[in-house]
Amino acid sequence: MTALPPRPFRVVAATLLALAIAALIAVVLYSIFTTATGASSTASRIDIPHLVRMTSIQAGLTTVLSLVVGIALAWSLNRLRFPGRDLVVGLFSSAIVTPGMVVAFGLLTIWGRNGWINQAAEALTGHNIGNPAFGLSGILFAHVILDGAFAARILLARLDAIPQPRLKTGQSLALSARQRFAIIDWPAMAGTIPGLSAIIFLLAFTSFPIVLLLGGGPANQTLEVAIYAAVRQDFDLQGAVMLALTQIGVCSIVILGASALAPVPTSLGASIAPSWRDPLAARTLQTVVLILCTLGFVLPLMTVLIGGFGPGIPPVIATASFWHATAASLIIGSVSALLTLALALILTLGRSATGNGATRTALGIPSYAYLAVPAVVLSLGFFLAVRNLGVAPAIAAPYVVILGNAMLSLPFAVATLGPPLDAIARSRGKLIRSLGLSGWRQFALVEYPLLGRDIGVALALAFCFSLGDLGVIALFGTQDFQTLPLLMFRALGAYRGNDAAAIAAILLVGTIVAFVALPKLFERLAHVAR
Repeated sequence: MTALPPRPFRVVAATLLALAIAALIAVVLYSIFTTATGASSTASRIDIPHLVRMTSIQAGLTTVLSLVVGIALAWSLNRLRFPGRDLVVGLFSSAIVTPGMVVAFGLLTIWGRNGWINQAAEALTGHNIGNPAFGLSGILFAHVILDGAFAARILLARLDAIPQPRLKTGQSLALSARQRFAIIDWPAMAGTIPGLSAIIFLLAFTSFPIVLLLGGGPANQTLEVAIYAAVRQDFDLQGAVMLALTQIGVCSIVILGASALAPVPTSLGASIAPSWRDPLAARTLQTVVLILCTLGFVLPLMTVLIGGFGPGIPPVIATASFWHATAASLIIGSVSALLTLALALILTLGRSATGNGATRTALGIPSYAYLAVPAVVLSLGFFLAVRNLGVAPAIAAPYVVILGNAMLSLPFAVATLGPPLDAIARSRGKLIRSLGLSGWRQFALVEYPLLGRDIGVALALAFCFSLGDLGVIALFGTQDFQTLPLLMFRALGAYRGNDAAAIAAILLVGTIVAFVALPKLFERLAHVAR
């Protein structure tokens, strides 16, 4: 039972929204199914078992490597004290919103056929090292850069949450670094790893821009890229539908398995300064791990900034297409972020207002619809729906992209706002009940002032996801309607590397500014409201 006074309006609103999201997904699935049953009998030549196998191998390897890197990096950050530590922790926190196509482009700049490494190798030896940025190795490297840093930040929060009495007991027993990790650290992280593994696997399984840029050919193609190719290149709707159904089936199985696991929060505060220093040998290993991980994360981004903010900038910003794409990206990002926040607040306020376990579970399921129906699949369903209704895709495109981006961000926004709202219900429910506050006054006087930073984080996540997303716009983009990621992708396809570098740099800076500024802004606004 919740300690809050009865809030039937919140529960009803959340229930209606959950039903609306379920109906939306049903429309998408219905459009896909009807197209599948009404398609011609001509067999598609798409090798679905091969695509499932390659996608699963890539996602599985990404999950294992990201967890290994994340555990090592979290362990190192939890132990080391050095100037600028908060900046480094914040840098890895930004991995969750760093656009995948920007990282992929940075890897191409370093490891590609004409990248820095090959240029240096040819200058020194007269031979190049090939193109390691393409293929499975490049895909894994790009995914581990992002997902490893994301895992490290989540696991660092678990290490920071270890109670001080337990640490003092360990220090009094003179535990070695290995003993402390086995007895204290690992149990603190172990409960989060299953849920974190499921998230990383789904993110890698549904990855689109990284595989599109670094796949290197059909041998490493994944389901999402195959769906895009089937629609945009071959117009093989039957093949695209079968791929979409396969993807939905696999993702649903993973989600059903993950639904029983502990949730993974995405709203993380400042890291606590370490109070226990390991011996010199362990600190040396931690320093090496930290340096290698920081270089692996920073170098691709630095190459994007160095290559982008140069001679290629003036020609790009002088074009009308750039400003149209920028305006579209900002408008779509802002509207989808506000829509995401509204949807997440309705769902989480409703869940925190009820103590019924079945109701809470039912209200939580629709928010994770995107994980079962990822961006390209969602776009395909919308594309088929508007096509069946006789609506021109160009007319529906802005609305579809906004709604698709909101669905993409909703799981992370719910994971950000849900835990603090549940904590408020537990810790301040009796006070709210005794004061007789109405639902609106409860939100204005109690919940909003305590949620300021979390609301800013949810908005920042949603805006940044939308700003860097290529999957939703991929099937609906036209010459008259394109965002910055689509403009960058088309520049790469036309071998305009300088234009792509400039757009990538602008995307990266915009993402970082929004991710840093929005939480601080809303934290201050909430502080004023207290």
